[in-house]
Amino acid sequence: MFPARFNYYRAESLPEVLDLLARHGSEGKILAGGQSVIPLMKLRLASPAVLIDINRVRELQAIAGDERGGLRIGALTRHHHMEIKKWPRSLALLMDAARDIGDPQVRNLGTVGGALAEVDPAGDWGPVMLSLGARVRAVSPKGERTLPIDELFVDAFTTCLAEDELLREVEIPPLSDGTGTAYLKMERKAGDFAIASAAVRVNRSPDGRCQDVGIGLGGVGLVPLRARGAEDLLRGSNLEEELIREAEESVRKECEPLADIRGSVEFKRQVVGVLFRRALKIALRRAQGEEVEAGHV
Repeated sequence: MFPARFNYYRAESLPEVLDLLARHGSEGKILAGGQSVIPLMKLRLASPAVLIDINRVRELQAIAGDERGGLRIGALTRHHHMEIKKWPRSLALLMDAARDIGDPQVRNLGTVGGALAEVDPAGDWGPVMLSLGARVRAVSPKGERTLPIDELFVDAFTTCLAEDELLREVEIPPLSDGTGTAYLKMERKAGDFAIASAAVRVNRSPDGRCQDVGIGLGGVGLVPLRARGAEDLLRGSNLEEELIREAEESVRKECEPLADIRGSVEFKRQVVGVLFRRALKIALRRAQGEEVEAGHV
């Protein structure tokens, strides 16, 4: 099918984007990588009167460090750039996630900001950013605000952003020495949406104690979830095997999967628990300096 008739604007700068959003409001739709909005428009499940192309806005394309030692990822950063960038070992989960998104065409066009703003329950970046304790920076004609990533996700395919707001960048806080990360997902086939996924960030002190931990889950709820109960169990512990099993069970209880063609509720609960445990083990090995492969299952 062909999309319904719409007006197309190609913005060259962030102020121009904000001006277009102010003028068109609910009638406007942002075009970044187009991997979600264009198929929806072709099926006429979305029919915006105005399409605002932001691909030439350089202010949205940078990956840079900040003054605190953290990281800022522009909303227009392509999945492919996340895949090929040389990340420190503490951020290895960024490559874990990026390299298994869709196929090369999707990775070359799709963007981090677009994927987060889509709030696909089975998306990859949501669990990753939740585990890292990331924040998002949104701008509008009225100003800007920064909010925790979990506040961005309201419902499936729904964010808290106002009609005239644009997701500008993702802010990842600095990670302490001794931090390891990993992301795992289970797919029916390579490049498919996740049946379930788990992202883990763990910081271990020299004496083996878990100083901090972040756990993000995907595909097991209407939005990406943070397993705070499991985090509380592990934080401050020596990560004994019995405690890890308790945390795995907590992960299963905290998630809220829906039955669909990818699996039953119980199947997804079992899968996400196993993915969490495996991701935690990989993250712990990486925290000790090992080079460990992760990715899809």
